[in-house]
Amino acid sequence: MPTVNAYAAPSATEPLIPTTIERRDVGPRDVRIDIKYAGICHSDIHTVRGEWGPIQYPQVVGHEIVGLVAEVGSEVTRYSVGDRVGVGCMVNSCGECKNCLAGEEQYCQKGNIQTYAGVDPADGTITQGGYSSEVVVTEAFVLSIPEGLDFAAAAPLLCAGITTYSPLHHWKVGPGTRVAVVGMGGLGHLGVKIAHAMGAEVTVLSQTLSKQEDGLKFGADHYYATGDPKTFDELKNSFDVILNTVSAKLDVDAYLSLLDLDGTMVNVGAPAEPLPMHVFTLFGARRSFAGSSIGGIRETQEMLDFCAEHGILPETELIGASDINDAYERVLKSDVRYRFVIDAATFDN
Repeated sequence: MPTVNAYAAPSATEPLIPTTIERRDVGPRDVRIDIKYAGICHSDIHTVRGEWGPIQYPQVVGHEIVGLVAEVGSEVTRYSVGDRVGVGCMVNSCGECKNCLAGEEQYCQKGNIQTYAGVDPADGTITQGGYSSEVVVTEAFVLSIPEGLDFAAAAPLLCAGITTYSPLHHWKVGPGTRVAVVGMGGLGHLGVKIAHAMGAEVTVLSQTLSKQEDGLKFGADHYYATGDPKTFDELKNSFDVILNTVSAKLDVDAYLSLLDLDGTMVNVGAPAEPLPMHVFTLFGARRSFAGSSIGGIRETQEMLDFCAEHGILPETELIGASDINDAYERVLKSDVRYRFVIDAATFDN
């Protein structure tokens, strides 16, 4: 089995360190990818710090991966050496349940195989993610990166992009839809760009007005500070869809009150603690409180093509591997506009 360079978490409390990991040999339906860029997601931090449950260490995270095809198996038909490709949050699923057959592998009834901290059905090992120089993935879970997307900036689309695109697509956001995006971070800024490109009237709800100029530049029509109590009075019954991108506890009832009749608040942020709410807030206008995961492979490819068509890219800051631990602390302080991307060439330094 080939050995590749990587950055791993040795425990829940220690900084990530350079290491080497083994990748499986390329099987008949596998694609070996020379990773060029890997995004940093808040999920990476939650995972390595054990905030979403125990994991096996050492663990390499990273599920926003773009690179070039370096080798293909004998039965691979969709990709050739040199192709621009990506890998997102999952690398396999059962392929047999009704959700998988419907192209909703993210909701595999047997549980999809996560890009990291999962069990690889090919060899039974713990999956290791994109903070590494290479990865081997079965062809069905490899995405094509359109030429129109800047390679260095595209990586966060594989998680943050599809995480915001999928609910907006599912709840049929388009011209005439009033959308509020809660939070203007790594997820939120992409939610604004995508909802705007879909033709919606977009409002940002952020704690302060510090990012208002950015929000309006990204396509928001309105921008409000949730730290101002007048905001919730002024905006009651104003929205058809609220996309909550915040991974922290908030007053769910206050936000639900902003929905109009039959409106839906969709949670894509993933706080570690429960979010309490009162069902009477739902009764008042037949409101819904929903959750959404990532997207299936088909929808993720659709998202990538949509972003290429509309010129949508994340706002990114490129870093080297030695900057990962500092980047984690900056993410926790919201000190990034708006996603970190690691230059994978630095894993070899």
